[in-house]
Amino acid sequence: MSADQRLSELGHILPEPPAPGGNYLSAKIVGSLVFLAGVISIGEQGVLSGIVGHDRTVEEAYAAARQCGLMQLAVLKRTLGSLDKIKQIVSVNGYVNAVAGFADSPKVINGASDLFVAVFGDRGRHVRAAIGVSALPRNAMVELQMTVEI
Repeated sequence: MSADQRLSELGHILPEPPAPGGNYLSAKIVGSLVFLAGVISIGEQGVLSGIVGHDRTVEEAYAAARQCGLMQLAVLKRTLGSLDKIKQIVSVNGYVNAVAGFADSPKVINGASDLFVAVFGDRGRHVRAAIGVSALPRNAMVELQMTVEI
């Protein structure tokens, strides 16, 4: 089953990938690797914003991380033409806009990790960092940067 079919089966629709917000590329292919710039959590109503542990829950942030994962897949589809060109997800760096001392960043970033495994199976397993930070662009709950092999 193709990655697009699997996404549809899971009930996900890829969002429109964003244009870069500055003087950088959304994706850069180097050999067999695609390096992706960070994307923030954006839903149908705009930026999924807030501070986890203050005005947002871990569950809301998990959904925001999943949305970041979908956005990165949209960037990859635009860049590669097909998600089926992805051999594997190599690494994911997730940043969570959270209160000081917030210790559940891994639970939040599971929103993206779980998505990648659901779509790609074992090829979606990756190394990662899940980091709590004091602020993100546009007060987004989550930012996700990643690398894939093609």
